[in-house]
Amino acid sequence: MEAAAGEVRHWNAAINGISIHVAELGPATGPAVLLLHGFPELWLSWRHQMAALAARGFRALAPDLRGYGDSAAAGDADDYSILHLAGDAVGLLDHLGVADAIVVGHDWGALVAWHLCLFRPDRVRAVVALAVPYLPRGPRSLMETFAAHGDGFYIVQFQEPGRAERAFARYDVVTVLNKFFSIESEDFTAPPGVEIIDSLEAPSSPPPWMTKEELAQYADKFQKSGFTGPLNYYRMFDMNWRLTAPWKGAKITVPAKFIVGDKDIGFKSGTEDYIKSEDFRSSVPGVEVAIIDGHHFIQQEHPERVNAEILSFLEKFTSKEA
Repeated sequence: MEAAAGEVRHWNAAINGISIHVAELGPATGPAVLLLHGFPELWLSWRHQMAALAARGFRALAPDLRGYGDSAAAGDADDYSILHLAGDAVGLLDHLGVADAIVVGHDWGALVAWHLCLFRPDRVRAVVALAVPYLPRGPRSLMETFAAHGDGFYIVQFQEPGRAERAFARYDVVTVLNKFFSIESEDFTAPPGVEIIDSLEAPSSPPPWMTKEELAQYADKFQKSGFTGPLNYYRMFDMNWRLTAPWKGAKITVPAKFIVGDKDIGFKSGTEDYIKSEDFRSSVPGVEVAIIDGHHFIQQEHPERVNAEILSFLEKFTSKEA
């Protein structure tokens, strides 16, 4: 595959009735790699991976998911279900005339990537998920598990429309984002009567893996879009459990790799044991697992290591096209 350099190209397309913004780098004829970000991020979270992929001849496509950045916000919380999110990925591939793609997702983007593998495995050549492993549909909604953590748990606080938005509004957007990007504690639960955003430390500068200019880029977009769209993803947990009933017991049948930081906020609180379990291994047969040094925002914190893990995996499925 011929190396490709150049500036990131930005464009918008009408996908499933809303405008989706996409950042693209690499040759249009290269194997497509769809990069799906998490919360509270943008296409920008993949800046290091896009450059590495393009240099190896891949076509890196990093959308702002619906409700984020320069993509449009949908009208209601119900418009942020996992079916809508996976549908946007399919719609984007259709718009480009791409039969299938390698899908790489982090955080919420990982959840979307896993479900895209369930719903439309014919459109996914391989999947790489960061931070969030595949969780097969259980006998009850995950919200029942989350609720057991109490009202201070961040996902519980995110459920009530407007609650987190009002709490976030007590701070400037730079501070809100920096609080989330700088999380290192395994306990993401506020004390009784305290909002999660108030309980998080407010560092005076961005984490070492992010420049002030990059943080300002994030803040500029969230200042315009607000946080309601991104928070609506969390408000769909119960709905998603109901919608995915037809896939109960389904397995991930496409080649898969899972990458997680050993200091990720979720790793020591359940992910570490789960990915070693038969439940995970049987639900994602043949999955490769890479546990590397780092926290939650691993692709930004340690891009070279993450790039190496992604590229070594992807070359198994693209070497014949080189």
